[in-house]
Amino acid sequence: MAHEKHRFFSHQTLEKNIGWMIVCSIVVVLFAGLVQIVPLFFQHSLTTPTPGVEPYDPLRLMGRDLYIREGCVGCHSQQIRMLRAEVQRYGSYSLAGESVFDRPFLWGSKRTGPDLARVGERYSDEWHRVHLRNPRTVVPESNMPGYPWLAQRQLTGSDIENRMRALRFLGVPYTEAQIESAPAALKGKTEEDAMIAYLQGLGTGVRKAAQAAQATQAKTPVVGGQ
Repeated sequence: MAHEKHRFFSHQTLEKNIGWMIVCSIVVVLFAGLVQIVPLFFQHSLTTPTPGVEPYDPLRLMGRDLYIREGCVGCHSQQIRMLRAEVQRYGSYSLAGESVFDRPFLWGSKRTGPDLARVGERYSDEWHRVHLRNPRTVVPESNMPGYPWLAQRQLTGSDIENRMRALRFLGVPYTEAQIESAPAALKGKTEEDAMIAYLQGLGTGVRKAAQAAQATQAKTPVVGGQ
């Protein structure tokens, strides 16, 4: 037949009707997204903390908020990819379980500065103080701005209990005793102290857990003389 009739939802109908094309495209994208995302909520490896990863203590939690406030995530990622060059430079590649307690996660995508996922305890507290106040004192070629005001501002900690209760509602296992003692842990601390505490904790739990596992494995006797 010269003029064959097409079914209502034929491919030709979609090509000739931009409205239906838009609607169907949105439905397909939403369905595909759900198929990829929803199963992740039920994968044990993605919802269980990696060995060595614990909830942030009050000082580190405040430091993390300052890290966000000052825009550090805009230049520093916290996601080491599974590439040889990255692992050799920064350390073991990142695991999803490391971010279980992060609300929101700070993986980042831009590296004006180095990745900080494993920076904890690589430098002294004093090095970080000098670096935060004037980065070029310790890294002459650095283009990072200084943050001298952090040393001059005291942590109030007035809302730390509310922050921790909000995180507990989202699944972070803070106890009531930890929440009630949080203001005392921040007493007399500066914003610089909190920032340094946060940086010094990045990646240390995972690294120490891996070292402990290797030490245990090395002490395990070989069965059967093999």
